[in-house]
Amino acid sequence: MLFQTSAFNVVARSNALLSRTLQNPKRVAAMGGAVRYLNVHEHISMELFNQSGITTPKGAVAFTPEDAEAAYKSMGNPDQLVIKAQVLSGGRGLGTFKNGFKGGVHMISSPSEAFSYASQMLGQELVTKQNPKGILCNRVYLMEKMDIDKEMYLSLLMDRASGGPVLVGSPCGGTSIEDVAHSNPELIFKEKIDIMEGITTEACHRMAENLGLAKGTEAHDKAVRLMENLYSMFVKNDCTQVEINPLAQTKQGDIVVCDAKVNFDDNAAFRNKEIHAKRDTTQEDPREVNASKYDLNYIGLDGNIGCMVNGAGLAMSTMDIIQLKGGSPANFLDVGGGATEEQVTKAFEILNADENVKAILVNIFGGIMKCDVIASGIIAAAKNIGLDKPLVVRLEGTNVEKGKKLIADSGIKVVVADDLDDAAEKAVALV
Repeated sequence: MLFQTSAFNVVARSNALLSRTLQNPKRVAAMGGAVRYLNVHEHISMELFNQSGITTPKGAVAFTPEDAEAAYKSMGNPDQLVIKAQVLSGGRGLGTFKNGFKGGVHMISSPSEAFSYASQMLGQELVTKQNPKGILCNRVYLMEKMDIDKEMYLSLLMDRASGGPVLVGSPCGGTSIEDVAHSNPELIFKEKIDIMEGITTEACHRMAENLGLAKGTEAHDKAVRLMENLYSMFVKNDCTQVEINPLAQTKQGDIVVCDAKVNFDDNAAFRNKEIHAKRDTTQEDPREVNASKYDLNYIGLDGNIGCMVNGAGLAMSTMDIIQLKGGSPANFLDVGGGATEEQVTKAFEILNADENVKAILVNIFGGIMKCDVIASGIIAAAKNIGLDKPLVVRLEGTNVEKGKKLIADSGIKVVVADDLDDAAEKAVALV
């Protein structure tokens, strides 16, 4: 639940700040240190919208083909419904399941088709541009087909540049908003929101007009009410982002959320336990799920040098220097300033169990995090889990001599580095 979606990239581009960095979602997560974001399935987002007085198409979730067939019937046996794979990934419609079934979004026209399509989706991994390794589909969502007259884009997110929430909209919905921002930046509109004052009716009216909904029309007024309700939902549930694409105007004049992604701040889980209880860990990297149980800030990457560092900034620098030396980091792992020996040992377990990791680099600058605690963790890991990968350690700061002595007296095989530059070179040479 580590990354925010395209709205963040659009705001970054329009602000001309950090755009290159923000285009890498895992880089964003790493920059955030301990801040993590819960991402929930589409059907859960739709339930939340409905509870907040925001109109969505009727829908039903199914976990088995039999559920899908029954859901079709329960929705009145309409002429057509949409069936959507519920996976936490963009580009579902263009994806392909590993069993060869193409597309994660389809039109169906009977209960038997609901059963057939669900049979080919459920329990299968959907390969998308965003998830080339595949992501498990363990539920599908049957949704009412809408008679759409106009598609728009609307999102609400926290924006670092403005220091608060920002409402982003475009009259060009139903397509990649990043493509719109690139080809027609003049069609991206923003309304900055004072977090103390909240969203204003005037700002909602301006945005509705920018979406192409003429002032004085019923559709315009409905869009304004939707934005006000959306902001209330955003604040009440500690959302970090709500992205609606498309926001549709139907031929009947209704304003409807047809598809949306909603993220929540994990730091506020104590306030919204019901929402956070709906986290689907099958959609996440198992290593990251495991690390989160021990309050370790871990993000899996694609390289072969495992990194364990204290502090997000130092971790980022370590990853960069590994790259400069010709290597590739396998992860971002910040043990923080108050890690225990147990947490350090667990961090090593995760790195050691990763088949992609060919060498491990430990880079600790002891401040609050004492070097002897890290050393004790390294020794415990080596003895308890049978650490069998080449290990490079660079220690500096609080209790550094004590830490180095513990390692030297332990008898474990380790390559000691004098500084970060030296450590990165030695780690790259070992893979």
